[in-house]
Amino acid sequence: MKKANLITREGWNTLEQELKYLWKEERPRVTQAVQEAAALGDRSENAEYIYGKKRLREIDRRVRFLSKRMEQLRIVEPDPRQEGRVYFGAWVVLESEEGELRRYRLVGPDEFNVSEGKVSIDSPLARALLGKEVDDEVMVRTPEGEQIYYINEIRYKAAD
Repeated sequence: MKKANLITREGWNTLEQELKYLWKEERPRVTQAVQEAAALGDRSENAEYIYGKKRLREIDRRVRFLSKRMEQLRIVEPDPRQEGRVYFGAWVVLESEEGELRRYRLVGPDEFNVSEGKVSIDSPLARALLGKEVDDEVMVRTPEGEQIYYINEIRYKAAD
């Protein structure tokens, strides 16, 4: 399944910060450490040199990935016409059949984090929620079986 190329403004800012940090701070610091380790002589048994070179490869790989991925992404800003319905970027409060409340935000696959309540727009839950309104019933297939949720709240700005 192809990943959605959508991202929220907050998600974009996070990726951009990571890219800047890696390129402007982390990489120069590690490069300096590698140069200092190389100056000590024998590189074959120099742990600082070997680790530093490995870390540089990791940084370069992540920088390449972020640069390419950010070219593909499209920032989606909430549209006032979306109010009242669930679309990308929405915060949704769901109630399970047991009365348990959970809050989720529909985000791009590059920024999902279940522990923060951020679910990917590509997930079964998000797909089931798209276009729904408050008080709608939503059925989601999960590994544990079918789950039914009721939509209690939809908003496009984070609750304070």
